[in-house]
Amino acid sequence: MTTDSARAAAAADAPGAALAHVAPPKPSASLFRKRLRKFRSLKRGYYCFLLLTGAYLLSWLLPFFVSNKALVVRYQGKYYYPILQFYSAKTFGMPGIGEAKYRKLAEKFREAGGEDWVLLPLHPYGPNENLLNELEGNPPHPPSRAHPMGTDDRARDVFARLAYGFNISITFALILTVVSYGIGIAIGAALGYFGGRVDIVGVRLVEIWSTVPFLYLVMILSAILLPKYYQGRSDFVQPGFWLLIGIMGAFGWMSMTFYVRGEYLREKARDYVSAAVATGASTPAIIARHILPNALTPVISLAPFTIVGEIASLVALDFLGFGLPAPTPSWGELLGQGLDQIANKNWWLITFAFLALFGTLLVVVFIGEAIREAFDPKPFSRLR
Repeated sequence: MTTDSARAAAAADAPGAALAHVAPPKPSASLFRKRLRKFRSLKRGYYCFLLLTGAYLLSWLLPFFVSNKALVVRYQGKYYYPILQFYSAKTFGMPGIGEAKYRKLAEKFREAGGEDWVLLPLHPYGPNENLLNELEGNPPHPPSRAHPMGTDDRARDVFARLAYGFNISITFALILTVVSYGIGIAIGAALGYFGGRVDIVGVRLVEIWSTVPFLYLVMILSAILLPKYYQGRSDFVQPGFWLLIGIMGAFGWMSMTFYVRGEYLREKARDYVSAAVATGASTPAIIARHILPNALTPVISLAPFTIVGEIASLVALDFLGFGLPAPTPSWGELLGQGLDQIANKNWWLITFAFLALFGTLLVVVFIGEAIREAFDPKPFSRLR
């Protein structure tokens, strides 16, 4: 055996040589990554999440797909972009006042056979556009090739109103959830962390506030804050978008307060909180940086179901006439029209509005079930 081989054999026989060839252990995945991996494994909820997210992001681009405004107009060698800027009818040599009618303009250019042209969206009808002058008969009109979901009782395209109503409903629910959760988390954290008299008095006040009848209050505040009429009509103006969020947000935080309060009561007795206090961490830092991340499990798990409730509340208020102001595209308004038109056998109003509402709520519920299962603390708990 050569000298080099002897040295290699001696090194291999040396204590700890086997350990030198062992790869260092990989760092374990964080709890959030484990929960995210679990959520992705739940195919129904994960695919529903991708579907809803994609549809909601696409809804912000609706003016490029569903609108009565042209995307591009070429007229006398110049290019115009009506989707981004207002152009009057006189700009393109059309009679009348107000904004140009781009469907008529496209037909005019086709008949002329020149180099002028109009690029319209895929569905060239707006959610608030009245089509009485274009359609025969009295509204509502049944589904047709141009209007696959028909028109409502004011000759407005139902598909356009449902599409824009989807964006409004989801946006309303997301903002309202953030507002109500923000208030509920702040109050629940204070009650649970400080405890004692703060907790006793605060809980009693929350219970009293939760007994206030919500629907009656919305009606009263509508009458006080908006004592005016809408466009000269005799029906009362309903609350606006942000006003309605403020009213509902002021009464939608109570349930989350109790969940967060319970989490803080449990977490503040943990050793890591005592260690943070011993190291001199401030009270706001302990509440926000140390306890809050560990108290968010019920918040995240209940968020999809809260969104379902917010969408249903908005639809109910619109149905009763105390929701968003007309002519805002609204699922609740279409449901109300459909109910009024049942006797006339105008089935498409209530059918398509109900299917849109049912499908959206079903998808959100599937997402909520997957999130709740993924954030279940039992599979990842070290306590047995």
